Amino acid sequence: MSVEYCRTLAAALFDGDSKLVNLTTFSENDNSSFVALNNGTIDVIAGGRVEKKYDFVSSLSIGGFVFSTPYYYGNETAGGDVSSFSLATREDDEIFSSFVNCVVLATIYAWENGIKREERKEMPLMSIFGSEFNWALRDAIYYSGSYDQIYTKNFGGSVLGSVLNFFNSIPQNDIGMMADEEAGRNYLNERGGPQIHSF
Repeated sequence: MSVEYCRTLAAALFDGDSKLVNLTTFSENDNSSFVALNNGTIDVIAGGRVEKKYDFVSSLSIGGFVFSTPYYYGNETAGGDVSSFSLATREDDEIFSSFVNCVVLATIYAWENGIKREERKEMPLMSIFGSEFNWALRDAIYYSGSYDQIYTKNFGGSVLGSVLNFFNSIPQNDIGMMADEEAGRNYLNERGGPQIHSF
């Protein structure tokens, strides 16, 4: 999903052109991606695991970062740390960080409102970042589609389908105690959207 969100962000920024992005792969075992973000080599980390050590300026000689609303949660047990993956930007770039978060939220909004890629014109226009970005959310959805379409493209099946199949397979009185194993914490809340929390 990380590459998909990079290209979705590029589509929102560059009038629908998702190819105007340079993708760089970093090791998960070191801080090289956050160092590159901090020094301006890259503008965004996709798949950035939300961790407290990156929320504030640290002894790692890197500044603080802003994490978008998470777009994917890991399947760890409730007793362990919960992995949540989002787009990370530099803390000193507030406007860009807000734009990035709007793009992530747009995919969720599209899903909650039944807006598929083909219905992108039903997405609201956005003037908060200036007139050149009025169509940014529509361009983003035209490239990637809704959150459910992104999930399906990357994992097969839909989040909703995974949840419904899971709940239909267990006794009714056990539903309140069960969580969707296949979609992890990426299940639906009562309004129909993914259960997502911003930190």
